[in-house]
Amino acid sequence: MSRDHVQSNRSPAREAAAPGPTGELSAPASRPAGGQAGEGPRRAGERLRPAGGHAGEETSAAEARADAVGRPDGHGPDGGAPAGHGADGHRPVGHRPAPQRPHAQPADVEAPDVEVPDVEAPFLDLLARGAAADAFEQPVLRARAEGWPAERIAALEHAKLLALRVRAELDGRRRREAELSALFETAHDLAGLRDLDAVLQAIVQRARSLLGTDVAYLSLNDPERGDTYMRVTEGSVAARFQQLRLGMGEGLGGLVAQTARPYVTDDYFKDGRFQHTTTIDTGVRDEGLVAILGVPLMLGPHVIGVLFAADRRARVFEREQIALLGSFAALAAAAIDTANLLTETRSALADLERANEIIQDRSAVIERASDVHDRLAELVLRGGGVHDVAAAVSQVLSGTVEFAEADAAPASALEASRAEGHAVRHGDDWIAAVAAGGELLGALVLRGHPALDPVDQRTLERAAMVTSLLLLARRSAAEAEQRVRGELLDDLLDVRDRDPRLLRERAARLRADLDATHVVLAARLDTPAADADREAEARRRLWAAASHLAATRHGLAAARDGGTVLLLPLPRGGTATALARSAARHLGTAVHEAVTVGASGPVADLAAHPEAVAAAYAEGRRCLDALRLLGRSGDGAAAEDFGFLGLLLAGDRDIAGFVERTIGRVVDYDTRRGTDLLHTLEAYFASGMSPARTKDALHVHVNTVAQRLDRVARLLGDDWQSPARALEIQLALRLHRLSAGEQTTTAPTHD
Repeated sequence: MSRDHVQSNRSPAREAAAPGPTGELSAPASRPAGGQAGEGPRRAGERLRPAGGHAGEETSAAEARADAVGRPDGHGPDGGAPAGHGADGHRPVGHRPAPQRPHAQPADVEAPDVEVPDVEAPFLDLLARGAAADAFEQPVLRARAEGWPAERIAALEHAKLLALRVRAELDGRRRREAELSALFETAHDLAGLRDLDAVLQAIVQRARSLLGTDVAYLSLNDPERGDTYMRVTEGSVAARFQQLRLGMGEGLGGLVAQTARPYVTDDYFKDGRFQHTTTIDTGVRDEGLVAILGVPLMLGPHVIGVLFAADRRARVFEREQIALLGSFAALAAAAIDTANLLTETRSALADLERANEIIQDRSAVIERASDVHDRLAELVLRGGGVHDVAAAVSQVLSGTVEFAEADAAPASALEASRAEGHAVRHGDDWIAAVAAGGELLGALVLRGHPALDPVDQRTLERAAMVTSLLLLARRSAAEAEQRVRGELLDDLLDVRDRDPRLLRERAARLRADLDATHVVLAARLDTPAADADREAEARRRLWAAASHLAATRHGLAAARDGGTVLLLPLPRGGTATALARSAARHLGTAVHEAVTVGASGPVADLAAHPEAVAAAYAEGRRCLDALRLLGRSGDGAAAEDFGFLGLLLAGDRDIAGFVERTIGRVVDYDTRRGTDLLHTLEAYFASGMSPARTKDALHVHVNTVAQRLDRVARLLGDDWQSPARALEIQLALRLHRLSAGEQTTTAPTHD
């Protein structure tokens, strides 16, 4: 039969798995106690005598082992199949034959019937001292040298054999005790597993010590790379051996892994039962190994590695040693399995912790989003504005959020945000477009917050959406209010028989007061439009801006005659001209075009006299036309700004007002001081504005004329003699004299 198919305690072992583990070099462990050369009841070459046997019945220990386990050549003592093997001569290592009874003494052989009370004493003393096996021959040798009787020597021989058997039993018990102690310690290490490498190192060290081998090592399979590697070594001195990586199925370890059973070889390089490779053989040769025993590490039906014990000389591994190494292999597999389970458990716990953190984070995000939703909903319900939304989002995002008009936000970022429908980063800021349909209403800008997580980004986008809804709602409300304001102003302009009480109530709902003094303003765009559509759009923008101005000033506005008419209250201490110019600037800024505004004179008590509104509007339109004819587009003015032309423009021909505005201060001075500066002015203009002729007309000194004219200049201004002012003053003087019914006189007066 082929040697490749022979299994024995002294032949190589299985296929498949891989040779062994890696580890640090360490000094070889000492051999077990009592393991000195020549000691031990079952050492090779030692001869054993059966109980009650004779010297000729001795059998060598090697033959006894071959009878029990199998000879190196695979044959039994009679040349047939080894004891315990099948018909093909094979028997796996570890298979124990049925126990046999001790050899019975032949019937014709009896123990010597001699009184030898002190025969056992020397051997008992040797047993007590734990003497070596050779020492048990000394009592017999001394007895023969001293010429003891044959019967007594025979008794000594018998006692010696009994003592050797007791010694062997004691050694076996001590060995088993040490083995059990090592297994217990290993199990204890495994129970308190903290460091897998330390446990595996302890297993390999104890296996080497108890088996008395030069080297022990453990190899593990690497499923990812499809090979095996050295995990732990003990007693190894060759770096190449410690770093071996072997393909699956190579070497003795491969045979062990393939068959999942232990295998042993007395001489590695002469054994052809497994696949030799250059890498493995080189590593084994560097380490100097000869005899190798390998047992599998099993997890269920799977081989995960191999535990090895090896010597640098030929040796025979006993069945007990194979079983012991198998026990260590089982503990190593359990340690690896436990470590894997711990690793999986820790990984699962870590995953659970991460999942819990994610859940908590998501929960916080949801709570924050809910808080934002509640805040924004509350703002909308209580009528909050755009800036209220920005303030609420600023608190949630822990940053500064501002609303910017469309023309104030970065154009590129604003356009990108509108196109994508998301907030976009612009430098250290984030821009979220506020849009309704295709119209850009503005943007929410988050300042100085470059790191923005997706949830906060979504919060900013949601706030922009709420802002757009608020703006649309406000626009709709404003448009409705504008229509209502326009309807009331239209009624004041067109219908003159309205009930004053109803007019006041309607105005009050619009926060307007018809009993206050107002000014009617007529506004119109002066820039010609390119086409009808653009002109209509410009007029719509002008009407929207005028409506907004009227709402903020507690007035009314309506579209009329291609322009806009406004009814605004006159501020205390203000003038119609100032109000007209302010409205022109405001409307021009809002529509980005020049807007000309003509104002009427102040009108009061409109609820009782609604017809005054139509007259005031007609006056404002005449002023508007006059401004355009004079080339003063984009300006604002009232009739009082046009001098005597204002008499033609004003609807009520306010002569007294014109006189008051022109020479009222001179009239008041004459009244308070008893002077006659008005007469001096009349004489001055009648004399062609010549002081010399004026003194003759007044019969006063020329210096007196000069003093009076200086007084007039202080009252009317230094430009009172300019042609325009001079014309207005002369007209006012005539109107004043006519209104007073006086005749022109030349009586002198004194200053």
